[in-house]
Amino acid sequence: MPIYSKEQIEKAREMDLLTYLRSYDPFELVHLQGNVYCTCTHDSLKISNGKWMWWSRGIGGVSALDYLIKVRGHSFIEAVQMILGKEAERPPILLLEKAEMEAKRLLLPERNSSNDQVISYLMGRGIDEVIIKECIKRGLIYESLPYHNCIFLGLDEEGTARYAAFRATKEERIMGEAAGSSKKYCFRIEGEGDTVHIFESAIDLLSYATLRKIRTGKWDDENLLSLAGVYQPKADIRSSKVPIALRTFLESHTATREIVLHLDNDFAGRNAGKALKMLLSENYKVQMRPPDFGKDYNDYLLHILGQEGKENRK
Repeated sequence: MPIYSKEQIEKAREMDLLTYLRSYDPFELVHLQGNVYCTCTHDSLKISNGKWMWWSRGIGGVSALDYLIKVRGHSFIEAVQMILGKEAERPPILLLEKAEMEAKRLLLPERNSSNDQVISYLMGRGIDEVIIKECIKRGLIYESLPYHNCIFLGLDEEGTARYAAFRATKEERIMGEAAGSSKKYCFRIEGEGDTVHIFESAIDLLSYATLRKIRTGKWDDENLLSLAGVYQPKADIRSSKVPIALRTFLESHTATREIVLHLDNDFAGRNAGKALKMLLSENYKVQMRPPDFGKDYNDYLLHILGQEGKENRK
């Protein structure tokens, strides 16, 4: 068993939990909002302002060392060894050079050798198999290790991944963003023309693409962009900013003339749609086109597929 000096132990105590997870276990980290995070394994374990609290157990702390002992069940020596060992292999992000911090390096999980679980999950959500496999081929979707999550990537102009959202493929409703993600480059499908279609999530975007393929045989000829979450305008709408993913798209696609908002059919979605229409109508034709059924486009797709199934069984 290794013996550590007082200085080494103090060094291990210095690392906070957010730094540890960002640097060494990024896909255990789930971004909720602002500076608040939780973990994939324990959604009641909240991390904020340099501290963490496991609310369902009434256990809290500050350091990564506390977390490894109280939550992960390691002995004190094991926890110290894990932190010092990882630091020796690769310094934590927050201790890197300032230029590297500003680059906001995206931390992606390892790829699984196959995408079978992701394909099965997305097909279970009604997404067309051809669309899924083409997105995988284009480097937009893959299956991760060790959790077999579905990873949705956002690429920059050079085709480099700059954003990653993950969603559990099992029954648990676990979703979030990879550490280092830039919402300038959310999940999207590049098409043609002067219109861009906007969605809250990658699943809704793919649901819309599937509906178009069912109806027209085409699915990737239009510009489709997800915002990676619900857009929340300020109370004074005029002082609100357009979501950065949409701003970035419009700046690089100067021929865009029309924006079609396929946001959720709930209060938040309708409120976001009205705000975006007010902010953008001066320069673009803006349409609000929520789903014809259900809360979002995946609800609508599953409804359509269910109706078709009933008709085919008659």
